[in-house]
Amino acid sequence: MPLSAAAREGARRGRPTLETVQVGRRHLRLVTLPVLRDGRPSQLVQVGVSLSRSHRALARYAETLVILVPLGLALAALGGALVARKALKPVDEMSRTARRITAEHLARRLELRGTGDELDRLAETLNEMLARLEGAFAEMRRFSADAAHELRTPLTALKGGLEVALRAARSPREYREVLVARLEEVDRLIQLAEDLLLVGRSGAEPASRSPVDLEQIALEALDIGAQLAQPRGVTLRMEVGEPVTVLGDAAALQRAVRNLVENAVKFTPAGGLVEVNVDSRNARGVLSVRDTGPGIPPGDVERVFEPFVRLDAARDRESGGAGLGLSIARSIVTAHGGTLTLETALGRGSRFTIHLPAATG
Repeated sequence: MPLSAAAREGARRGRPTLETVQVGRRHLRLVTLPVLRDGRPSQLVQVGVSLSRSHRALARYAETLVILVPLGLALAALGGALVARKALKPVDEMSRTARRITAEHLARRLELRGTGDELDRLAETLNEMLARLEGAFAEMRRFSADAAHELRTPLTALKGGLEVALRAARSPREYREVLVARLEEVDRLIQLAEDLLLVGRSGAEPASRSPVDLEQIALEALDIGAQLAQPRGVTLRMEVGEPVTVLGDAAALQRAVRNLVENAVKFTPAGGLVEVNVDSRNARGVLSVRDTGPGIPPGDVERVFEPFVRLDAARDRESGGAGLGLSIARSIVTAHGGTLTLETALGRGSRFTIHLPAATG
């Protein structure tokens, strides 16, 4: 076998040499071992093995990889797609069901599989959201229907009065009397429209907050309430404990307190008393309006805060009310981070109490 320079150098030093050589078209893996005598190499032994079999095995392995790797990737992709489709099937079903739910069909719900996994929890969350939306839409429809009814009443009266006035010729004085009477209906419409706008906006937080003296708010409400109380024979009284300042919209808070005072005066009989108290308790401002009216049945304590609710419809219509005063008051107080509560007893009157966070610093 031919000796390469590396093999000769290795033999001279008495070390074996392992190398790959080419003989003709064949490649051999060749080891050259020196035989030493007296410490010097006297003969060389060479053992070689053909690499043809190894090359053929490597070629077959490469061909196998070329075929199996793309096939394996394709099978893995197909298997992944099938697994993903199966895993996402409940999501697709939820999506199709959700698309079928519209404002007219909010009673429909997503079906739970009963597995308790993330998809079931997602379905429960969506169902809870749909329940809230259904309630909100129902409340909106009821509010719209009640608002339309309240608007129709003065409009009908206004139209009827004008039609009667136009049926026959009248003197300028008679026309003036008709117009003055119809002007009252127009004022009622304007007040109702303002109340409806306030109901729609009062749930939002005040755009700006500034220090507000609750005693001053109460005094302003009492001044307006006195105009109603005097002809009705109702006494107004105010007591102030510890002065307190809150942060909020003074005009909105004044409207809330005024509604409470006017409501108390309207439903207090002649000779009765309406008392306003202002105090500070536990870092909160407290303003209460107490009356000696007929009181409210226990079952109607929460209903009185709903829009358009009148416990004494005939009496409230005579006073021009639309049943929005208490609803507006609670919405304003809630938007200021406070609460409006009611304590009442039949035959002994009612007490409406506002709690608001006191201003600090």
